Amino acid sequence: MVDAEALTAWVREFARLVHEQRDELTRLDSAIGDADHGANLDRGMTAAVAALDAQSAAGPAAVLKTTATTLIKTVGGASGPLYGTFFLRAAGALDGVPDPTDPAALARAVRAGLDGVVARGKAERGDKTMLDALGPACDALDEALAAGKPLDEALGAAAQAAADGRDATEPLVARKGRASYLGERSAGHVDPGAASATLLVQAAATALAGRG
Repeated sequence: MVDAEALTAWVREFARLVHEQRDELTRLDSAIGDADHGANLDRGMTAAVAALDAQSAAGPAAVLKTTATTLIKTVGGASGPLYGTFFLRAAGALDGVPDPTDPAALARAVRAGLDGVVARGKAERGDKTMLDALGPACDALDEALAAGKPLDEALGAAAQAAADGRDATEPLVARKGRASYLGERSAGHVDPGAASATLLVQAAATALAGRG
């Protein structure tokens, strides 16, 4: 069941992975960005967990909305607005849904989050951004659920697709964000946003295991 407890577990696991991989995310960002992606996102996710801890009982949409607003307030650079938009749009997709605990509702929420990132960042797949991991993950999740796969298997497929998308950013030339200023020199480096987006999907696969 993908309820408020499950979504809180997802946010907590994402925060844990970001903290664990903070230095690696910053290393990736130092090559083609501002060298602050890991630190910024770690600060934001730590604040999001604290906000959820201080929040009284709330529904699934409220969990994601609290996460979104906290990230937007506490994370600098592009990652705060982008991840904030992801969680805010996902929250909106769950708000008022008759059964937000249905795995299909989760897939629609994740898709809404992806669409929000596309709109906010004005990017598309192949631009060497977080979309190169998040987009394939959404497709894999939708396809697996449509084929009747259980949520565990569907999220596992999504996590693998995200990782493959992340790795595929290495030879790309960035067309959006700070990395685009480097032109051809941005090739040969994994995109830090795609790396953190992969952690987001991996966190869902771990935290939501056995709940669908």
